[in-house]
Amino acid sequence: MTEKDINIEGEETLDETPVEETAKEAEAKSEGENSKAASEEEELDPLEKAKREIEELKTQLLYKAAEFENYRKRTLKERTELILNGGEKVITAILPIIDDMERAIENGAKTDDPEVLREGMTLIHQKFMKTLEAQGVSKIDTKEADFDTDVHEAVAMVPGMGEDKKGKVIDCLQEGYKLNDKVIRHAKVAVGQ
Repeated sequence: MTEKDINIEGEETLDETPVEETAKEAEAKSEGENSKAASEEEELDPLEKAKREIEELKTQLLYKAAEFENYRKRTLKERTELILNGGEKVITAILPIIDDMERAIENGAKTDDPEVLREGMTLIHQKFMKTLEAQGVSKIDTKEADFDTDVHEAVAMVPGMGEDKKGKVIDCLQEGYKLNDKVIRHAKVAVGQ
C-alpha cells in the first residue's frame, strides 16, 4: 500500500504508521551516520591524528601561556601598588600626631612656662609611642637584660663591674626597635666585662 489507502467507500485515508516504527528508522539512520563518521576517523592516517592532537595541544598551550602572562602582569601591578602605597596606613596614623606638634609649637609661643611645654611634649611622645605600638613597633628591652647579639649592638665594654654584671647590659645609648618581631634597629648598649 501507499501512503494513502482507499477504503471501501472510495475515500482516501492517510496511512497511520505507528510512531515507534519511524523512531526506529531515525535511530537506525543516525547510527549509520555515526558509524560512517567513526569509520572515516579510523580511515584517517595515524599521522593525521597525531597532527590534529598536536594542534589541539598547541592551542591549549597558547591559552595557558596567555593566562599565565595575564596573572604575572596583574600580580606585578598589585605588588607595585603595595610598595608605593604600603606606608599609607602608617602615615595616616601619624598625621594626627603632627597636628598635635603643630598646635604645641603655636601655643609654645604664647607661654613662658617651660613646664607647660614639657608636659605637652610628653603627651605628644606618649601618643606617638601608642601609635607605633598599634602599627606593630615595639622597643627592645635593655633594662637589666643579658647581652644578645640578635637585638643588641655593643658600642662599649665596661670593665670592673663585678661577676654579676658580666655579659649584662649596663647602659642603653640608643633605643632599639622591632617591627612584628623583626629587628629594624639594634639597641646600642654598653656591656659589663
